[in-house]
Amino acid sequence: MDFSKHIQKAEEAARKRNYDFAVQLYQQLLEIDPDQGEARGGLRRALKKRFESKKRGKLLTALRGATPLALAKTLAKAGKHAAAARSLETYLASNPLDVDANLLLGVSLESAGYYGSALAVYEFLAEIAPRNAAGLKRAGAMMHRKADHAKALEYYERALEADPRDRDALKARKDLAAEAALTASHAGSVDHSRDQIKDKEEAQRLERAQRMHLSDEELQDQLAKLQDRYAEEPTSVDLLIEMADVHEKLRDAEAAVDVLERALQYRKDSIDLRARVGTLKLKVLKKAVARADKAGDRAAADRLERELREFEVKEYRRGLELHPADAALRLQLGRALLRQELFDEAAAELQKAVHDPRLQADALFHLALCFQKKGFLDLARKEYLRALDGHQSVDERAREILYNLGAIAEAEGDTAEARSCYARVYAVDIGYRDVATKMEQLK
Repeated sequence: MDFSKHIQKAEEAARKRNYDFAVQLYQQLLEIDPDQGEARGGLRRALKKRFESKKRGKLLTALRGATPLALAKTLAKAGKHAAAARSLETYLASNPLDVDANLLLGVSLESAGYYGSALAVYEFLAEIAPRNAAGLKRAGAMMHRKADHAKALEYYERALEADPRDRDALKARKDLAAEAALTASHAGSVDHSRDQIKDKEEAQRLERAQRMHLSDEELQDQLAKLQDRYAEEPTSVDLLIEMADVHEKLRDAEAAVDVLERALQYRKDSIDLRARVGTLKLKVLKKAVARADKAGDRAAADRLERELREFEVKEYRRGLELHPADAALRLQLGRALLRQELFDEAAAELQKAVHDPRLQADALFHLALCFQKKGFLDLARKEYLRALDGHQSVDERAREILYNLGAIAEAEGDTAEARSCYARVYAVDIGYRDVATKMEQLK
């Protein structure tokens, strides 16, 4: 069945900000075909825009969402994945930015065999939680399933940027690189298919995709040719950028940085080049931390991690000089300053990030953490409670907030309140940190 006209109608409704109608249309399509990935992705975007356009009470939202979320988790544990997905959609209709619920929706859809829909959810999750390694790895696995190795590698790289020590992502990236090399070795057998491509732009797109799957030997050959050309045109910035591209494909970020820094000497005002150099330097440091950690050199890993944190602060500040209205960048800077234990500076940035409704819960949590570290327990409690107000279930972040509230109450000598907070964590996750010990101590 062709859904294109129905999807166009839903997209048009969303463009006109008639989000309720757009949501209704997408939901009707998914009732007919639960694996309609385009409709699933459209529904995610429409729900997000509707949520951002309305200021509804969080308590009402929490009450509305609690029952279907609890039911969804029960159904998922029972292996009733399609039913769990339907219940999660009911919950997400009111809470579309709940990261954990979106991840569970993707997993449920994938387990039910609705791979197109699962991919749409993982891609949406990568947008709203760009540093959620679990979601990025899931997206990478789905792209691998579709045989889109380039996109899969991109997602795994992003997962490693979020967590350089993630062994699953490291292994997946290594396996994908091996598969890509194997694919390239057989590329010559299908040259005749080129004659069948009538669309010139499509042919060029496929050529670019094929180049992304060259073996290391072929990439080295390509690099040597570029270096020969560069010897004849030593001021060519375009050639330097092409060389950096090849170095990246060879997983040599250090060499890519060196080449791009030469390019910057000719294009000193290039914002894009400077940003790319910064991103690559972060990648170099993260890989160095991972290598030291793997080698068991704890001292070197700690030293490199300190360098990484200092460089992060420098890069985020540079980015904010160029984009002072970027709230997401301001949140990243606040978190980086917090890791550096620069609490006053961190609080100043986080207080600004709080004003963005999309980032508010995360900013409030880290702001509370700043106050707690400084010993301003009354301020910390206030911000933790504001952050907790946006949680409809005791997810990982809510557990952390409740645990910290318990620690604050304990520090203030309020054992009844401390036990109450710890009990809410204990009720859903008995193995969380030392909460079981806390419960015994505060009996």
